[in-house]
Amino acid sequence: MIAGGCATQQKRVRPAANAPAHLLTATKQQLVSEYNEQAGSVQSINASVSMKLTAGTAYSGVIKQYHEIKGFILARKPADIRVIGQAPIVGTTIFDMASDGSTFHMYVPSKNTFVEGPANLQRQSAKAIENLRPQHLVQAIFWNAIPSSQPILFAAGDETDARYYILTVVENAASTGSSGVSAQNESADWRIERRIWFDRVDLTVARVQIYDASGEITSDIRYADWHAFGNVRFPEDVVITRPAEGYQLEIQINKMTANQDIATDRFEMKQPAGTKLVRVGEEAEEPQL
Repeated sequence: MIAGGCATQQKRVRPAANAPAHLLTATKQQLVSEYNEQAGSVQSINASVSMKLTAGTAYSGVIKQYHEIKGFILARKPADIRVIGQAPIVGTTIFDMASDGSTFHMYVPSKNTFVEGPANLQRQSAKAIENLRPQHLVQAIFWNAIPSSQPILFAAGDETDARYYILTVVENAASTGSSGVSAQNESADWRIERRIWFDRVDLTVARVQIYDASGEITSDIRYADWHAFGNVRFPEDVVITRPAEGYQLEIQINKMTANQDIATDRFEMKQPAGTKLVRVGEEAEEPQL
């Protein structure tokens, strides 16, 4: 400043908006063990939940007037489930559906309709609720453990705001043994069965993608906010995306107990007297719910 013509330059340091999270490391074997342990730890759940069903850019079906509904989920291995959706505040039932893994039932009081059909039926309807199946939720709640002999690929993956480890579980599409594990040989026609994403901040499962034989994703399930419910850890936020059926179901766990006995009759549904019976897969046209 004394010498004329001399200039000073100040360097301004901008603080980082978000400090990078510390990333944990793990081996493929450790992650498989963690996944299988979680898969075996949950035998049943009894939960009060909030649910949000979306289809494309609009809500559809009988719950189109509700941005969010309340409800209950009862589930028991291997495939029993009961899901009840209720209107906010007034608590009236919007739908009640159940499945034993082979057959599903759904009662819609506002339409006085009782629907039943094969649990694995895949047929896209223009109305989101008609594509919803209880077994889609079972798949998200109860994981299949990874057999020790099943091939697994291991990689790190990045998204904009997170870092992951990814397990890609593959199987031989051409030959499957009695155990359900694909035979391994040089001429095998390999396909992806599922991809499992682990958040490297805490190594919890953040996402599971399930594929069909043609390589299409049937379910894309995201998990967040893992918490302890008794002796079991479970995500409070579960988002199920079914691309082929054109819907997304977000489930927020409000309260839950795990691994308690649930009576079999709580999963049983009988057609209420005076309701219209629709057998999905047999009717000439889609059921109008």
